[in-house]
Amino acid sequence: MKLFNSASLRKTMEYAQPYKKRFRWVIFFAISLSIFAAVRPYMLKETVNQYLQPRDHHGLLIYIGLMGVVLILEVSSQFLFTYWASWLGQDIVKDIREKLFEKIIAFRMSFFDKEPIGKLVTRAVSDIESIASIFSQGLFMILSDFLKMFVVLGFMFYMNWKLSCIVVVTMPILLYATRVFQLSLKASFQEVRTQIANLNTFVQERISGMLIVQLFTREKIEYEKFKEINEKHNQAWIKNILYNSIFFPIADILSSLTLGIVIWYGGISIVEGDSITTFGDLFAYTMLITMLFNPLRQIADKFNVMQMGIIAAERVFEILETSEEIENKGKLQAPSFKGFIDITDVHFSYIKGVEVLKGINLHIKAGQTVAIVGSSGAGKSTIINLLNRFYTIDKGKICIDGINVEDFEISSLRKQIAVVLQDVFLFSDTILNNITLYNPKITREFVIESAKKIGIHDFIESLPNGYDYNVKERGATLSSGQRQLIAFLRAYVSKPSILILDEATSSIDSHSEELLQKATDYLTHNQTSIIIAHRLATIVNADIIIVMDKGRIVEQGTHDELLSIEKGYYSNLYNSQFKKSILL
Repeated sequence: MKLFNSASLRKTMEYAQPYKKRFRWVIFFAISLSIFAAVRPYMLKETVNQYLQPRDHHGLLIYIGLMGVVLILEVSSQFLFTYWASWLGQDIVKDIREKLFEKIIAFRMSFFDKEPIGKLVTRAVSDIESIASIFSQGLFMILSDFLKMFVVLGFMFYMNWKLSCIVVVTMPILLYATRVFQLSLKASFQEVRTQIANLNTFVQERISGMLIVQLFTREKIEYEKFKEINEKHNQAWIKNILYNSIFFPIADILSSLTLGIVIWYGGISIVEGDSITTFGDLFAYTMLITMLFNPLRQIADKFNVMQMGIIAAERVFEILETSEEIENKGKLQAPSFKGFIDITDVHFSYIKGVEVLKGINLHIKAGQTVAIVGSSGAGKSTIINLLNRFYTIDKGKICIDGINVEDFEISSLRKQIAVVLQDVFLFSDTILNNITLYNPKITREFVIESAKKIGIHDFIESLPNGYDYNVKERGATLSSGQRQLIAFLRAYVSKPSILILDEATSSIDSHSEELLQKATDYLTHNQTSIIIAHRLATIVNADIIIVMDKGRIVEQGTHDELLSIEKGYYSNLYNSQFKKSILL
């Protein structure tokens, strides 16, 4: 098993290219740190041999002062190295996170249909932060430690080759233990990251679906499921802790044994009059052995951090390298459409081999209001998704004003189509920002003027702070009807060429009925509009009603024309559902 995925590390390092200058400074400070750290024990040896034993007080004072200067330089190098390495890491992950978010918001809707939201949140937040540790606690720290070990070994052999040989003999044992430790931890870290993603996904979904959890009294069931997932997460970390608990005592024992053997051998050499070994050597080696073994011990720990970062990078690059974007090959900038829509022999399937639309043909004239009705799963909303190019059709084509929608640049196409959904999504922000979506071309004055036109200005002003009222997450402080009205205004101020109401009136409460009707009339007046709705007034007044069943258009015509079809699909639907609503 490889210690880590070098391909992922290489991809990560490519993001350091814009920061080459800072990268070089980090290397410079790492080299400086290793040199100054190794010089101190050597100076201690000289202090003992040249000034302490001969009792040279003046020379001792000067040399201690020099040691103080070296210490200050070492501390300064340590500070600059740590700060610049962490700074570099944070800038790199900032760039990766921006690239990741840019990638995610360009994915087609089918990607979000199959990928858990919690997994994507994990990738964009905690995994990205783990990548930062590659630089702040991993790669550069390992490089610094290796440099320090190399310089320390050089000084040791320069001072006393006999004592140095004793130290070198024990190092392969620690190196072998380190390698075994790293290989074991890689598998452990992969399991930890998997369990973290599972935990995030579970918590995200349950919090988002808390209404269902409590409505169906699933608290105990979900709690037991959470305990099971949390236990797996806990066990993954315990395995990681176990490996650390085994390795670090072994490293400490080897370090202590080596130091003991060196002191014993060096002491005997001095007693027997060996001129090679001095008291200064023993003093210096007590520091040098610690400086040699501690980095080796810490390198294993930093390899763990680095492995965690590289495993996280693998997961992030998996998303970055996913080819799920809608093909945006269109070059035309969509103009303000007249509103002619032609749907010709369109076939589509969310799952390959299971067609949702089976050869749809539909012609909509400019300025027409078209209603689409049918049972759930008939394919009504799918037509809307294809018109906006959220999905790619399997066969056929969709044209607006005679031009295939695939020939338009996607963002320009969507700017000309406004959609009001049944399940309105509002951000945790002010009403004004939820309407404008931070479009600088939509002014506050225009929003207020538009709200007055469609009759919801007084409703907004009745809220605390009016247009500056914060609706909280998903608009939780507003009723479903109020959220619908905000969505209507959001659609209106975007000045669309084509308006789509995707069952947008089904959640309106009776208090908002009058406001809704006025808003609908304003939005659909002389505007090409497609309405998927259950509201009787909207259906009846439509220029043409399309009836769908099992992915096909089974009937189309005006309200009166469809009612005249004996035992027709629409007639049965009207009699069973719409007529009942009139009686109510």
